[in-house]
Amino acid sequence: MNLFLQADNLYTHTLNKNEFVTRTYDDQTVINSQLKRNRNTNFLTTKTGLDWNIDEKSMLTVSGMYGSEKIIDRGDQPFFDGNKLERIRLWQFLEDELKTTAMATAAYQYKFKDAGHLLNAGFNYTFHREDEKYFYDNYLPESKGTDAFKLLSDEKVYDFNIDYIKPLKYGRIETGVKLRSRSIPTNMNFIPGANSVLDKNAGGWANYKELIPALYGNYVFENEKWEAELGLRVEYVKIQYDVNLDHPTYKSDGYNYTQPFPNLRLAYKLNNSNKISMFYNRRVDRPNEVDIRIFPKYDDAEIIKVGNPALRPQFTNSIELGYKNNWDNGYFYSALYHRFADGTITRISSIVPGSKLIYAIFQNANQSYNTGVEAILNQKVSDIYSFNVNGNIYRNQIDAFTVLNLYPIPNTFYAEKQTAISGNVKLNNILRISNGFDAQLTAIYLAPDIIPQGKIQSRFSIDAGLKKSVQGGKGEIFFNATDLLNTMVIKKQIEGNGFRYTSDDYYETQVVRLGYNYKF
Repeated sequence: MNLFLQADNLYTHTLNKNEFVTRTYDDQTVINSQLKRNRNTNFLTTKTGLDWNIDEKSMLTVSGMYGSEKIIDRGDQPFFDGNKLERIRLWQFLEDELKTTAMATAAYQYKFKDAGHLLNAGFNYTFHREDEKYFYDNYLPESKGTDAFKLLSDEKVYDFNIDYIKPLKYGRIETGVKLRSRSIPTNMNFIPGANSVLDKNAGGWANYKELIPALYGNYVFENEKWEAELGLRVEYVKIQYDVNLDHPTYKSDGYNYTQPFPNLRLAYKLNNSNKISMFYNRRVDRPNEVDIRIFPKYDDAEIIKVGNPALRPQFTNSIELGYKNNWDNGYFYSALYHRFADGTITRISSIVPGSKLIYAIFQNANQSYNTGVEAILNQKVSDIYSFNVNGNIYRNQIDAFTVLNLYPIPNTFYAEKQTAISGNVKLNNILRISNGFDAQLTAIYLAPDIIPQGKIQSRFSIDAGLKKSVQGGKGEIFFNATDLLNTMVIKKQIEGNGFRYTSDDYYETQVVRLGYNYKF
């Protein structure tokens, strides 16, 4: 019997958001703003349990986990005119949030006589509470307003699975079932104060319910020349999102489906150094509960984010044809790929007549395609230096689409088809210096690309690290830095009906760490 206990505490102070936005409207009004969020977070995690070897064939693991995440956000958002000479408005907020998680897990494994012949069964229960409070101050030239809201959300998840693995002469069979039941009741209470700007009628309760039984089977075949994998997962999904009857915009909604998700891998070894391969898979990206949550978020006072109960899953098919060449000190891999998605999930921004507020709402933006070539080169140059480089060039296409934003009033947005050639490259350098020193330098570049309602500009970063082994290998001193030049800035251009805006988000990517590890 093996007993274990693990506990850790992490405190961080970060610049969670630092975004500069310039909005330009068709009536020539220009508004500049900066949204800044300073965040203090304390993470506490504890885990304990036991592994019980019942006999040579059976083992049972029972464990529990408790975690808390305390977040304090202090935000400032000043708004200026087009010349940045006059402050139009100042929006300040304090967020006080506590996230609490408790988890109980039981896992059983049975080993048959044959090596690798296994039966696994498990059960997991998770409880997660989100207790969130916001306090707002709205400073205008001639008045001041105060507002607040409180959000309480309790998530309960039950997971049960059985997995079976049977080795064969050439390969193995894997099969199993999984059942998930999840419920997330949420209550939002808007507390309007003096000169309130909150939509107090958009609060109330909502209840998310999810049921997903799934069955999968996988066959893996291997011999001297061929590798093959053929799998199929079939899942039934039922989602129901109930909304309080007093909500001015949204009503209860939901969906269900039974869908297959196949995966195929086929590889042929031309010789000991060369191999060609083919891959196909289909996957689903289901909306998270926060993506369909009906309550407006006011952490940005004039670009307000809202969920959408009518949001549906995004289904993506991927095809890839690859070639790999190995040699003594490295390898080269190249692949042609094509991916196409139905129901692309994104946020769509719109305005309503007579208002300068922008509402960013989750929508399904029809179909999108991604076709390209990827290449990876990994090379050990000497005992001191090795590197790997990953390059990717692709054509991105987003088909024309029309969506209807319901909040706060119905508003239709239409976008024409967009195409772009884009790519990215990553270079990783590794140095193994004498006297126990290891160094690493990484550079990443991402080319401009399109998004469903606009464009995202290029960005790059350089990361570096150095570590020194001490105390006979038991100790280690390390130093590392991310985004040395502070250039990983997310710059977007959004085009809407009656407006456009640019945003530059200087979120905290430039971080320097110095530390010490010791192994007992």
